[in-house]
Amino acid sequence: MAGWKHTAQQKEHMMGRLTQRHRIMRVGRDGAVRNRGDVVAVEEPLELRLGGEPFTVTMRTPGHDFELAAGFLVSEGLVVVAEELRGLRYCAGTGPDGQQTYNVIDASLDPRVARLSIGQHRQVLTTSACGICGTTSIDAVEKALPPAPAAGPQLSLTVGDLLTLPDTLRESQRIFDRTGGVHAAGLFDADGTLLCLREDVGRHNAVDKVVGWALMEGRFPLVGTALQVSGRASFELVQKAALAGVELLAAVGAPSSMAVDLAERAGITLAGFSRRDSINIYTHPERLSDLAPATV
Repeated sequence: MAGWKHTAQQKEHMMGRLTQRHRIMRVGRDGAVRNRGDVVAVEEPLELRLGGEPFTVTMRTPGHDFELAAGFLVSEGLVVVAEELRGLRYCAGTGPDGQQTYNVIDASLDPRVARLSIGQHRQVLTTSACGICGTTSIDAVEKALPPAPAAGPQLSLTVGDLLTLPDTLRESQRIFDRTGGVHAAGLFDADGTLLCLREDVGRHNAVDKVVGWALMEGRFPLVGTALQVSGRASFELVQKAALAGVELLAAVGAPSSMAVDLAERAGITLAGFSRRDSINIYTHPERLSDLAPATV
């Protein structure tokens, strides 16, 4: 499908923008000062256009931009299957002397795909801390969820396998190793094998990149998979998981009340506070195959 893949030149350019070095002043408790170099994660705007028309701007870490755009369109309910996304391309740059900035993407959708009304278009800045900024009403936040698979849950994990996911995720976080400043999302199969990991300054962007990867690799919907995230489990992350067909969402941190409510309604197993020896299960524990009887 034309327009799916980044060229080698595009990949090289963007991968070189993942981090930046800065001179900093390291200050101790005693006031002692040490000048040194430090590495920070890059944050830049990415404008997404639909058929040449502005749709939204999000702040993100460059890299895997086509996946981010594809996953975002899934999360917005505009794309359900890969065939509805005809192509993605970078638009002309707007930097000095007109050089390519790789910060504007135009998405081509199937003409039959219903477009959002003007009132629902975000057309605002989405920060790296917010996955639903700019949505015009609370009613528009919760998208229509896909129907549950007729065959019922397809994912079954042992508690032991579930507890290994955070460590596997952390071991693969290359940008975090250098900066300490990015979130991560990892997609796993029922054997606990890592299928895809993406990092970004925005936790919702990391999830969108994973979802976009799955769409572009023909793995949609993500029935039979688990999604592990490095931070907390918010409403928008549960929503993104549900729209992609993910069956289990596990977080290192806490879930919110709306996240728990949505996971319950969507049939998603939601786990939080994942540690090496324990984890909290908030909804649908039936996907864990070796649970012992509960004690008070």
